[in-house]
Amino acid sequence: MFFKTATRRNPQTGKLSIYYRLVENSRNVLGGISQRHIMTVGYLDDVSTEELHRIADGLDERISGQIALFSDSPKVHGYIDHLYSRLVNEKRIDRVLDARKKQEQSDWQRIDTNSIQNKDVRELGGEWLCFQILSLLVIENYLKQRGWSDLECKIAQAHIVARTIYPASELKTVSYIKENSSICEILDLDTRYITKDRLYGISHRLYREREGLELHLSRKTNELFALQDKIILYDLTNTYFEGSMRDSELARRGRSKEKRSDCPLMVLALVVNVEGFIKYSTIYEGNKADCRTLGDMIDKLSIATTSTVDGQKRVVVIDAGIATEENLKMIVEKGYDYVCVHRSSLKKYSIVEGKSSVTVLDNKLRPIELVEVQTQDATDREYYLKVSSPNKALKETSMYEQFCSRYEDGLRLIVKGIVTKGGVKKYDKVNQRIGRLAQKYPSVHQLYEIHMEKDKKDICTSLTFTKKEQAAIDKENGYGIYFLRTSIDAPNETLVWTIYNCIREIESTFRTLKTDLDLRPIYHKTDDASQAHLHLGLLAYWVVNTIRHQLGERGITSDWRELVRVMNTQKCVTTTMINDKGQHLSVRCCSQPDIKVALIYDSLKLKHAPFIRKKSVVLKNDPKQPEKFVPLKDTG
Repeated sequence: MFFKTATRRNPQTGKLSIYYRLVENSRNVLGGISQRHIMTVGYLDDVSTEELHRIADGLDERISGQIALFSDSPKVHGYIDHLYSRLVNEKRIDRVLDARKKQEQSDWQRIDTNSIQNKDVRELGGEWLCFQILSLLVIENYLKQRGWSDLECKIAQAHIVARTIYPASELKTVSYIKENSSICEILDLDTRYITKDRLYGISHRLYREREGLELHLSRKTNELFALQDKIILYDLTNTYFEGSMRDSELARRGRSKEKRSDCPLMVLALVVNVEGFIKYSTIYEGNKADCRTLGDMIDKLSIATTSTVDGQKRVVVIDAGIATEENLKMIVEKGYDYVCVHRSSLKKYSIVEGKSSVTVLDNKLRPIELVEVQTQDATDREYYLKVSSPNKALKETSMYEQFCSRYEDGLRLIVKGIVTKGGVKKYDKVNQRIGRLAQKYPSVHQLYEIHMEKDKKDICTSLTFTKKEQAAIDKENGYGIYFLRTSIDAPNETLVWTIYNCIREIESTFRTLKTDLDLRPIYHKTDDASQAHLHLGLLAYWVVNTIRHQLGERGITSDWRELVRVMNTQKCVTTTMINDKGQHLSVRCCSQPDIKVALIYDSLKLKHAPFIRKKSVVLKNDPKQPEKFVPLKDTG
């Protein structure tokens, strides 16, 4: 429901004023969307555009019986009461859901049951959920302030929602929006405006708004959920290309975290808070070293936020790959504190006098022992914490034994080649095989002594190997132990451990982006398209994390794919039938949400459906012709 305007001369003032009518969208018998006049409102000179939107939303909420998300001003509330009373008294609405009586008005018809058909079934639950969250994040208002038209804003919202629910290429997204999704109906957007080229153009325009959008969304979520960002998490991941990308400036060969080093890579760096909301993102070349990216992040972060909050320094949490001595020094110089894992195991350390170990439990209720230690390498401001995890030690021991077994099997194969006819016997070739084996198992190669003998013709005659027992024992004793270091003033064991464990949140962020939102692999052929692809995934992640953050506070911890599956049980469908007067009745309804869907809506304090019912009556022999479609030029 919305207001339609026209400019007329007000007879009371004698000046040109805006004349308002209350209108709603309806679907005719041919499946087209048309506008149905509900009621003439008249002149509303004392109402602003924002208040007008709230009046329309308030009427929808009153008719559907939903609780309003925000409290309205007395003036807006008065208009809602007045117009709702007129709708009821003048019988302008199909269904009256009175707050006191909760009774439906009846609409009796004699129907030919053989003529009843259901058609135009669309997914509704996921789309309606994501659209309301987008409205909560007021992305549309930001884009309009940047000069976007109404049509461009609607296409952008449809693209983000589709990417959130059905992550796919622009070509498949067009098919999904037109054939499966109800997002265009929710947005009052003609599906003929959805084309592959237009979606590509919108993706590129959204990427050009990246820095402003990130700042807007960061501030908006902080306001909505009263976040202070005292702890900041920074990490990198990479995604790979399905293509050669020879002309790319970003695609480079490097170490792939998905074990796809055979493909060109692109690195995505994220700064997130402990609630999982993105503060800053950037894209680097695929061979960019993790430790060389922190400087850019700190500089951008300093512009967007202050280094202190409530008189305390913000804490930057990083992993060992980024925690070089230069980076840690830079963090302190910029006015931040840090918590990280020490890049190597401490060889010489001692437990601080008078300190006893503290036992905590991890997220799977397994014990972990913490104790403060001191080392000669530490500065006066640094605090070191020794972490001993029996479960981690068990895992590392199992991996160590497996590597040793495979390494020894490889050495036995080399020995077999030496003693077998036709095997590899040349001294340099045998050394090459040993080198390849050492490259494959570098963590255990140094634990073995290999002795080789050769004759005058450089033919290897024997090879023996023994395990260095003391070195193996020393290595096994270090399993399950690592060290945390921090520059926080007056820390304690539990505080440092709790802060460092926040880094699990950024790991969850990358997992959601790569798995649920399908950021990998990248099939685009240009750098611009690849960056737009990643940025669209980040915008979809904002919607996902806003939903999951609120649900998590209420004990609902399902992953995003499961939430989409549950929400997709709610559909909207058009039912057509013929009455005894020969009229074609068409009713467009949203299915009632089941228990799980209703629980999600209620937990987020959202409306259960975009509309209750849309009914139209068309004479049998005089169907309404669809309006002629006039395509617009692509502006992306």
